[in-house]
Amino acid sequence: MGFLDLWIGIGLIMVTRMVYKNVDQVSPEEAKLELEHLAKEISRHDYLYYILAVPLLADNAYDALRRRNTDIENRFPDLIRPDSPSHRVGAPPAPEFEKVTHPKPMLSLDNAFSAQDVGDFIDRARRFLRLPDDHPLPISAEPKIDGLSASLHYQNGQFVLGATRGDGYVGENITANLKTVRDIPLILQGDDYPATLEVRGEVYMTLQDFQALNTRRVADDEPPFANPRNAAAGSLRQLDPHITAQRPLRFFAYAYDAAQLPDGTQTNCLQSLKRWGFQTCTDVALCDQQSDLITYYEKMQERRPQLPYEIDGVVYKINDFGLQNRLGTVGRSPRHSIAHKFAAEQAETILTDIIIQVGRTGVLTPVAILEPVFVGGVMVSRATLHNDDEIHRKDVRVGDAVIVQRAGDVIPQVVQVILAKRPPTSVPFQFPTLCPECGGHVIQADGQVAKRCGNSFMCPAQAIQKLKHFVSRDAFDIDGLGGKHIENFYNAGLIRTPVDIFTLEDRDKLSKTPLSTVEGWGDLSSANLFNAINQRRKISLDRFIYALGIPQIGHVTAKLLAKHYGALDIFLASDHDDLLTIEGIGPNMADDIAAFLQSPEQRTVVDNLQSLIVIQPFQETRQTESPIAGKIIVFTGSLETLSRGEAKAQAERLGAKVTGSVSKKTDYVVAGSDSGSKLKTAQQLGVSVLTEDDWLKIVKG
Repeated sequence: MGFLDLWIGIGLIMVTRMVYKNVDQVSPEEAKLELEHLAKEISRHDYLYYILAVPLLADNAYDALRRRNTDIENRFPDLIRPDSPSHRVGAPPAPEFEKVTHPKPMLSLDNAFSAQDVGDFIDRARRFLRLPDDHPLPISAEPKIDGLSASLHYQNGQFVLGATRGDGYVGENITANLKTVRDIPLILQGDDYPATLEVRGEVYMTLQDFQALNTRRVADDEPPFANPRNAAAGSLRQLDPHITAQRPLRFFAYAYDAAQLPDGTQTNCLQSLKRWGFQTCTDVALCDQQSDLITYYEKMQERRPQLPYEIDGVVYKINDFGLQNRLGTVGRSPRHSIAHKFAAEQAETILTDIIIQVGRTGVLTPVAILEPVFVGGVMVSRATLHNDDEIHRKDVRVGDAVIVQRAGDVIPQVVQVILAKRPPTSVPFQFPTLCPECGGHVIQADGQVAKRCGNSFMCPAQAIQKLKHFVSRDAFDIDGLGGKHIENFYNAGLIRTPVDIFTLEDRDKLSKTPLSTVEGWGDLSSANLFNAINQRRKISLDRFIYALGIPQIGHVTAKLLAKHYGALDIFLASDHDDLLTIEGIGPNMADDIAAFLQSPEQRTVVDNLQSLIVIQPFQETRQTESPIAGKIIVFTGSLETLSRGEAKAQAERLGAKVTGSVSKKTDYVVAGSDSGSKLKTAQQLGVSVLTEDDWLKIVKG
């Protein structure tokens, strides 16, 4: 090591004598070449220091390289490179984060909370792939870092774009902030990386750095962060990258995507990432049996308190990339991976009150008000009680000592009552028969647990919650129009329906008391709000359907409906029977959608919105040049070479629409053995029927 350090030092002296001049004597051409050399050289030594932990330069020699880079950039600011080491200390503040559409969605993982859940995950994968029980299925296991997901894009080895996960489909451009994270290489190492590369990983903060940061904040009379994840999230979303640069953020890479994947397994993927200059987690194991996964889980749970960073579980990934591609996704989660979460942390406290919250669909949800208690890294003062049945099942009463936990380390909930500590004056909780917000009658549909306010169009609480949902991040995502503003505007009579949002500016111009004269608002803030609203006058069909707040319709189902119907007018013309032909839409969901579409009040809102905004037809992101793109396919019977699930996923990847029932609109029915009524219906309607061999010939070209 000493000899190598001496050798590099001699080499640097030679370079200095041969190339370096006084900065004021350097020409622009020379400066450009030297900045390129310095960027690569400093990046190489960062890799040696931060990733391999084998520094080959003394601190003063490394500092000299950085000073030289800074001096040249100060003289030639127009030559500052995207991969310049100077970005490590921050860039000029941004007015706001731009949106970034992910080339491939950043999906969230399904959760497992028991060994049974893990076994079910493996069984589902085997059934989907048609693998026998004795066929090897190696699975990679690694810790689930409790941080913030980020996507990094590289072109020819240079870091060019970084984004947050966002809603999984659209994130925020935080390139300048990510450049300040030392673990993220601005220039990739080696020479075997793909020309176009996307790397995904987790931004986090070590426990030691988190404690030191909070100590400094307290000393500066600033509020401390609740936990390392909140600290990392708050640091990463600063508009001023100089602030981010002062926070001790780290990055673990765990996956990548490229046009051509040189590695065939997750374990090889991690090795490549480290070779290219990334930090990767070292606590990774390759497991062949479910028992090996559980042993790994228990070992990591035991080691959890000693780790230098927080983890909230472990992640299992089927190791083979070929199998991963075949498994694909379902909803917003991949079929090939799952997160095995650690048991939720619990604490004891006193339940001081039970209040009723009214949601946007009228559901009355009981909420426990608690004496604040620290659980799972955050202070908890409220917890869900779910519904009236749950209150009576657990016999929860005001004044009880209760055990609370953060379910999945996210949503606080009351686990049980400590009966030995119950006060003698306690009485059972009586669920209200009238809505606490509007006085409307509380109703309960047959077969449903939820109780609802029946006054759906006049209840202020429902109206406010619907408006909040309409402007939420996964819907219209209007900056500056948060929950408090919605409540204030509703109570002031400025916004009562979604239509009012898009007429607010025109009405404001005619008002004798415009928004700019209201306390807390001014010319600039009101202009910014109107600008934010105007920027959202164009929206995709799936986000619009989600924004409407139809009961039971979340992001996944909204995208399913948008994909099936393609355009708003076709969706609005659908009926209950048509909805039932969509794979994934059941009778109850079809009831709610049909009821919404048939409601005169709801249709009036939608019609009025169409005159104020542009609703873009659904854009298919999957293959559209395949022979089945846009075709409606129905599978029936048992297939021999692949499972029904894989056949469906294969069809959807090629741009087809898979439905559950046969109609005149159906293009092909793929019939396996033991086909039943669907085959008969297809024959009666004259729909083309394909054998499994016919199907495979079409999809394989």
